Amino acid sequence: MMTAAYLRDAAMTAVIFGFFGSGWFGWAQDAPPAGWSRRLAAGSILSLAVAATGGIVAWQHWSDGTIFGPDTSRAFGIVVGIEFGVAGLGALLLALRHHRDLIPAWVAFVVGVHLFPVAVILQYPMLHVAAALVTVVSLVAVPVARSRAVAVSFVTGLATGVVLLAAAVYSLVSALTWA
Repeated sequence: MMTAAYLRDAAMTAVIFGFFGSGWFGWAQDAPPAGWSRRLAAGSILSLAVAATGGIVAWQHWSDGTIFGPDTSRAFGIVVGIEFGVAGLGALLLALRHHRDLIPAWVAFVVGVHLFPVAVILQYPMLHVAAALVTVVSLVAVPVARSRAVAVSFVTGLATGVVLLAAAVYSLVSALTWA
């Protein structure tokens, strides 16, 4: 089964992935090819709509239970803290070495890798799929961008946004159809 252990956690995954999916679609708008701005904006808006709907569902089921307790909250916080630190340090080093264009791929790599332990902590198998896909995006974004003569931010933002939006929609549908 690919679902979260609790309805509220599925709904909150829709919130978080929808929110961050919107941000990745936004990052893709840094230097998109001609004709892509409206599609990227639509991806951002759709992601935010999924996030908002997930927020309403989570609010309605807030007291129904969650995987988060003292141990899971601590472990989750440590993983996310490491993620932010590694992403920030790598971005700083890339900027200092005049490789700012590679920062989106680096951040996507860190996000993808951090989702593997998050999937285990949250006992949400679908997150392994999202982790694998975001990690693959991060690894292919630079060669794809260079072969197509487009910005790395466009390739990384578009593909990561799509993955996170799909995971958010999956989580929202799971929450709305909870048995």
